[in-house]
Amino acid sequence: MIKVYIIDDHKMVVDGLSLMLKDQPDIEVVGYSCSGQEGIDKLKTIEADVVLLDINMPEMNGIDTCKLLMKEHPHIKVIAVSMHKEGSLIKLMLSNGAKGYVLKNAGQDEVVKAINMVYAGKMFLDEVVNDIIINGVSSLSSKKNFPFPTLSRREKDVLKCILEECTTQEIADRLNIGFGTVETHRRNMMVKLGSRNTAGLVRTALEYELHL
Repeated sequence: MIKVYIIDDHKMVVDGLSLMLKDQPDIEVVGYSCSGQEGIDKLKTIEADVVLLDINMPEMNGIDTCKLLMKEHPHIKVIAVSMHKEGSLIKLMLSNGAKGYVLKNAGQDEVVKAINMVYAGKMFLDEVVNDIIINGVSSLSSKKNFPFPTLSRREKDVLKCILEECTTQEIADRLNIGFGTVETHRRNMMVKLGSRNTAGLVRTALEYELHL
């Protein structure tokens, strides 16, 4: 029996994956967490073979979670389950120990296949992700072949405000969006660019002129 643990901050995703795996005779979902740190802590007492891990999570993103998981629980196989198709994110997850990468629109057969393959010690990349890795570029890459994922228009707006040293509330007021929405855009950019905090985000933005 393959014991699977899910780490995702969206309960709907957790429930969907659990339901998808419920009737698999050789797979058992043994638990879930809504944050990376919570998952790492719970896995000290819960036995798991495979972790299905989201990338875009508050507080500790999936990349850092994966890295820490590999350090504290090296026997566990990690499969990233994400909506992100950016080549740099995929490579970051794999370089930090993930053995598989599945998009969130994957069907049951694909998820089950991924779990079985990584449990058997193999690597699993779904067809779209495999093409991205082979081509060396994301399907969302800019025309300039920029080495980092493309930021959305709203993310660029938020980034510009951050570079002008605006507070979160000032950004929300200026762009006429909610406080939480600003924080979501900030987290998304940090995940995309591999930054641990806002200072790292600013440093990367300035170094690569992402604000232009």
